[in-house]
Amino acid sequence: MSVVRTIFLQCGPSVSHFSTSSYSGNSGSVKFTVSCSSVASPATVVIGNVDKKPSERNEVRLGLPSKGRMATDTLDLLKDCQLSVRQVNPRQYVAEIPQISNLEVWFQRPKDVVRKLVSGDLDLGIVGLDIVKEYGQENEDLIIVHDALDYGDCRLSLAIPKYGIFENINSLQELAQMSQWTPERPLRVATGFTYLGPKFMKENGLKHVTFSTADGALEAAPAMGIADAIVDLVSSGTTLRENNLKEIEGGTILESQAVLVASRRSLMQRKGVLDITHEMLERLEAHLKAVGQFTVTANMRGKSAEEVAERILSQPSLSGLQGPTVSPVFTKRDGKVAADYFAIVICVPKKALYKSVRQLRAIGGSGVLISPLTYIFDEETPRWRQLLSKLGL
Repeated sequence: MSVVRTIFLQCGPSVSHFSTSSYSGNSGSVKFTVSCSSVASPATVVIGNVDKKPSERNEVRLGLPSKGRMATDTLDLLKDCQLSVRQVNPRQYVAEIPQISNLEVWFQRPKDVVRKLVSGDLDLGIVGLDIVKEYGQENEDLIIVHDALDYGDCRLSLAIPKYGIFENINSLQELAQMSQWTPERPLRVATGFTYLGPKFMKENGLKHVTFSTADGALEAAPAMGIADAIVDLVSSGTTLRENNLKEIEGGTILESQAVLVASRRSLMQRKGVLDITHEMLERLEAHLKAVGQFTVTANMRGKSAEEVAERILSQPSLSGLQGPTVSPVFTKRDGKVAADYFAIVICVPKKALYKSVRQLRAIGGSGVLISPLTYIFDEETPRWRQLLSKLGL
């Protein structure tokens, strides 16, 4: 059974209220402090599995981010997979994907997507892996269906100042060995990741640490003197450098990007979820595999298809996915049909495109045509087999 705890935090407009909790385990505990500067609001924490059947409804629900770059990139990806989301009113939080019947799209905050997957109010979701790990808290009901949607790339990292007592500190081990940290004067870390942050510190042997929660502009916390370090998402690292902060060796907590996540209970118990997941997975895999790939078609003289294929395969950039397709080109000469030319078709990655064209010309290729690929469907999607294995099917 799960344990659900609701905490009400209330603060006045100019008063900060603090509550202290801890991440504990066999080798001690790491304390963190929760601060609040808003009116009373409930924060629900779900621990462990939720032993209940999916709620009674017929529709399958997909949760998507409601705002920001992640929301835009998610809609773009789905559109590229011929799964355009149709939203009648931009102010509405529910939409549909006409290509998939019985599927509702719900726009939510990323953390609420994860929470509602756990509670059974959503069946599928697309969010960052960092959000899944922070708010899913290793809940066994959550299954990562596709772990690399190729956008939203970032990393959750520990960062410290470049100056002062940290000037010569360049690794997590050196940070942990600093004599300054005591129960009376712990390392103060500002973060919005109050699950992953304390968990990481405990697992890496940093005992005297306190965490204060903060949303936005974390990079200013050390300069203001309210924290010694921060744990935050980093993309390019430019913002850290501009605020005289640095990442350290061993301080990367998590590499993250957008993922497709599902509820195990929904996949196993709700009608239609597994089939819809299969279709979405196939479309996503086919599109992502085709990104950056081009079809190259050319004509080439030769005595036989085998002889032409041998010439093509002698060039390192012309092997394609599984090898070239070679077929005769029929022409009529002196009233007779002849096959002096052969058409060859190969798949080439963008970075090797011009090199491949030059190699084709060098072995007699002409009339070279280039076209981008939209989809590459495998005989069977590898991640589908992996999902079935996780479900024991």
